[in-house]
This record gives sequence, C-alpha cells and structure tokens, in this order.
Amino acid sequence: MYIALAVLAVAVLYVIFTYNGLVSSRQMVEEAWSGIDVQLKRRADLIPNLIETVKGYANHEKTTLQAVVDLRNRAQAVPAGDVAGRIQAESLLGQALGRLLAVSESYPDLKANENFAELQRALERVEGEIQMSRRYYNGAARALNVKVESFPSNLIAGQFGFGKKPYFEIANEADRAVPTVRF
Repeated sequence: MYIALAVLAVAVLYVIFTYNGLVSSRQMVEEAWSGIDVQLKRRADLIPNLIETVKGYANHEKTTLQAVVDLRNRAQAVPAGDVAGRIQAESLLGQALGRLLAVSESYPDLKANENFAELQRALERVEGEIQMSRRYYNGAARALNVKVESFPSNLIAGQFGFGKKPYFEIANEADRAVPTVRF
C-alpha cells in the first residue's frame, strides 16, 4: 500500500512540475510577445513622422506612401490576442517600409534632410530592437512548443489546453533572398 501511495505521489508531483513548467513557458512566450508589441508600437509611432517628411519631397510617390499608411493602420487594427494575424500584418508593413526608404534614394535633398535622417536612424534602431525581440520570442515559443509536443509532457499539455505558438518569421520568400549588389 505504501508503494502504491509513493507511486501515486510521484505521479502527482510529476503532473504538478510539468504543469508549472508549461505555465512558465507560456508566460515566457507572452512576455516575449509583449516585448515585440512594444517595439512594433514604437515603429508605428515613427511612421507618420517619416511619411510627412517624405511627402514634402515626393508628391508623386503617393501610392507608396498610402500603402505604408494603410498597412500601418491594418497592423494596428489586429486584435491583441491574434499573434499570427499581427505577424502577417507587420511583415507586410516591413516590406512597405523598405519600399518607402527606397523611394528616398531618388531624392538627394530628402536624404540630406536632417529630420528625415534622424527618423531613418530611429527607425533602424527600432528595427534592430524588433529583430532582437523576435529572436527572444521565437526562442520562448520553441521552448513551449517542444514541451507541448514532447512525450510525456504532451499528455499533460493536452489535458490542460496548452497549444503551440506560432513563430515570428519572414512571410515573403523574396525577403529571404540575398540581394544583388551592382556597381
């Protein structure tokens, strides 16, 4: 009878420790996503200033400017809990920002404008912070996903409703390609 109680106690302790580990991993993912969310908000706050600066120099580039504004608004409208939707919207916004910065190459006066240069530097810093936050989030998501899929913790994860978290990845395959540089 003592052996049966000891086995039962070990099983209960295992469930408790595994459950707590899953909760801890889920919290790490949520904290990591919060870090990304803060950086994405900083980027979204910089975009209107960047757009207004570029507008003064590039009146005929309205389609590019409007696309960035529309994609920013779409990214901001994604519900807070929709991580996959936010990842997709932010990926599209990042591509549009790249096109906007490419427009600036056509305007030497704009590139020399101090306000534009400072906004561009701030955007580059935020993009670097987003990259670091993405790496942290993806690591936390990986740790949780391993626990959710690994035996025997997957049995406990399934019983308590723990699921896999999506990775924050590059959605467009063209963005993964190595750029061609020609002189």
